[in-house]
Amino acid sequence: MLKLTPLLLALAYGVLMYRFSAWRLGRELDDKSTELADLALKRLTDRMAAALDLPRIRVHIYEVEPINGLAAPDGRIFITRGFYQRYRQGVVTAEEISSVIAHELGHVALGHSRRRMIDFSGQNALRMALGLVLARVLPGIGPQIAGALTSLLVARLSRGDEFEADAYATALLVKAGIGAGPQKSLFGKLDQLSAGRGGALPAWFMSHPKTEDRIAAIEANEAKWRN
Repeated sequence: MLKLTPLLLALAYGVLMYRFSAWRLGRELDDKSTELADLALKRLTDRMAAALDLPRIRVHIYEVEPINGLAAPDGRIFITRGFYQRYRQGVVTAEEISSVIAHELGHVALGHSRRRMIDFSGQNALRMALGLVLARVLPGIGPQIAGALTSLLVARLSRGDEFEADAYATALLVKAGIGAGPQKSLFGKLDQLSAGRGGALPAWFMSHPKTEDRIAAIEANEAKWRN
């Protein structure tokens, strides 16, 4: 039992940290967001709502500059002010913004946001377990290696979530009559979206699969569903 104590403590710490982070994020979103009121976007979200047999899809504007879409742990969908401004400036279209909303809806529908509580807790336990083992073999650098290996595993899981959410979005956009074209064209605007940001990628693309891989997966799904 004593040998398991560090792992149990790590697991408990992970759960507490996730709950605190979710609470803090919820407060942040409550304080810095309002419901989106844009007729062009509403027409598109209404089409997606009809495809999902829902009365409406609520989207909120999160008042921060980074270009991002967000599915909160409580299921709310957000577009950042920075992203919305790019739309108002004509850099991205309403259909392209709707593809981001569809992607975030995928994260909610597929349970990715809720599952992250388990993942977050498991990451701490795994990091602790690997650290204990590697510390005996590689004193001094074992914990660092354990952290790096855990981060690689988490990144792979995250990429899997993104491909799944992309596939959900493609299916929804096609069913709603919007099509997957805007989903792919938005990826093609990555350079434009990063202009003026020192070449940094928009937050929506950070820790995500490569753009070309995502486009290829979308096109493969389109071809499969046509057949």
